[in-house]
Amino acid sequence: MSTLTITSYNIHKGMSPLNRLVIMTQLGQALAGVSPDVLCLQEVSGQNLKRVLAYNEYPSQSQHEWFGEFLGLTNSYGKNAEYTHGHHGNATLSRHPLDPKHNVNITVNRLEKRGVLHSEIDVNGQKMVILNAHLNLLHRDRIKQYKAIGDYITGELDDGTPLILAGDFNDWSKKSDDFLGGLGLVEVFGKLYGKHPATFPAKLPMISLDRIYVRHLTVKNAIVHGGVPWADLSDHLPITAVVEV
Repeated sequence: MSTLTITSYNIHKGMSPLNRLVIMTQLGQALAGVSPDVLCLQEVSGQNLKRVLAYNEYPSQSQHEWFGEFLGLTNSYGKNAEYTHGHHGNATLSRHPLDPKHNVNITVNRLEKRGVLHSEIDVNGQKMVILNAHLNLLHRDRIKQYKAIGDYITGELDDGTPLILAGDFNDWSKKSDDFLGGLGLVEVFGKLYGKHPATFPAKLPMISLDRIYVRHLTVKNAIVHGGVPWADLSDHLPITAVVEV
């Protein structure tokens, strides 16, 4: 049996928490140290013409392509929000062969454009489904989004295929398990430690917002990356799970 390392991280569009500094290189170096096999990123800038003009160090290429080149990973991108100077969304990157499938629109209000990026990977002949999600701030909105995710999983995915659902759930109320547990999904920190780690704000984490769920996979380890350098990068902390394949 082999293992697979999955990391989920809201990168705040490659900017420091107060949007004063471009931190792309620091993010890339820190993530290279983690060396994930699968990387689920949220708040990825596909294009931002204002920042390209304002900051010399802001890459002109899309951030998912930039991270793919920096980390040596194949990438896929799902656009969630579009505006006059660009767009942003979720990106999934993989060390294994990656097959982009669909970007599921789970937007439920005009202000928060959200999505679930569906990709599939091949790990030594074993197909695995990767769902990379970013959910709303309000619990009543997330209830609708949990249902949309559940409907997609039950209606579009093979029940027997190993599944990873990861992302920024904004689940400060810690209710996601109530809605997703019925799908056979297991949250990795809950499985190993009985609780979800605080991941926000990165400098003084107090709220648990980020999740990694798995199905038909054995959880071997779960880590929240805190302290140096993570506290000075995004406003979230990244989380990592190691599963047996």
